[in-house]
Amino acid sequence: MRAWLMHSYDGVERLRLGEVPKPQPGPTEILLKVRYAALNPADAFLAQGLYPAKPTLPHILGRDGVGDVEAVGSHVEHIRVGETVGILRCETGVKTPGTLAEKVVVPAESLIRIPAGWSLEETAGAALVFLTAWQALTQWNDPPAPPVERSVLLITGASGGVGVASVLLGKSMGLIVIGLSRDEGKRAKLKTLGADFVFDPEDKNLRRSVSVAISPRKIDLVIDCVGGKLLPQVIALLGYEGRISIVGRSGGTVPEFNTATLLFHRIRMGGVAVGDYTAQAAQTAWKQIVDRLGTIGRRPQVDSIVPFEEVKNGFARLAQGPMGKVLVRVSEA
Repeated sequence: MRAWLMHSYDGVERLRLGEVPKPQPGPTEILLKVRYAALNPADAFLAQGLYPAKPTLPHILGRDGVGDVEAVGSHVEHIRVGETVGILRCETGVKTPGTLAEKVVVPAESLIRIPAGWSLEETAGAALVFLTAWQALTQWNDPPAPPVERSVLLITGASGGVGVASVLLGKSMGLIVIGLSRDEGKRAKLKTLGADFVFDPEDKNLRRSVSVAISPRKIDLVIDCVGGKLLPQVIALLGYEGRISIVGRSGGTVPEFNTATLLFHRIRMGGVAVGDYTAQAAQTAWKQIVDRLGTIGRRPQVDSIVPFEEVKNGFARLAQGPMGKVLVRVSEA
């Protein structure tokens, strides 16, 4: 079968399309013929050696996807050959071969049905980003909820995969949602998705603009997908006992800032790592995610779809900052 092979940790630019033997499922696994795979920044980080996992080379990237069940292990009872299913968070594409291949083996406990009303494309790119957003929103002992005076959520990199997922889930929780995006068109799109306010993070008056918009409130929770020079400004916008869920670092290294800004307002910061989800916990979270999206009548956003032969172009689009998910069409029905 064909697969995109990672032979080194020199980046996704070094991936090569090649032939590998068709994998065989173990007793608790299934074999999928991949229809769509999704690209994630974490794939690019892994390909650069900037990720904790160091899989045996050559490796096949790709953590998300949907496909048709081609074979099931001897101990698998709840899934049948011929079903079309999606992949929930697991070691696929991390420690084991991923979905940038014509076929992939996945643990049966990490499969999901296509949610009612969703397309295959919407399902293919949703799992990782929505689980990430869910953890970012709920990892604190006192997560935001819709009290009389609603809590305020700010999302940096709001037009990316996790950013869009955070906007949608934040609205489902009744939060006042603020999105940051450098692109005017994406800011307009975020408004149509439900963001209450959107701002350009490059605005020199960002702090004042946000403060005026939500006055007399302060930011209660930040989901930071960017890091870099923006983080100190975000910290300054937080109210007492504000929280920051750290998701990404696309903005690079955080510059030096006065750590005393954390002290007097008792600011708390915490990293997000969906690898901590067990299969059962991921399934439980996923059900809540799907139910919440159904309640507000929203579905995942797809930015673009590239052919299997153009995976590198897909990663290039990912690096540009898409509006939602970038998918790879691996095979037809």
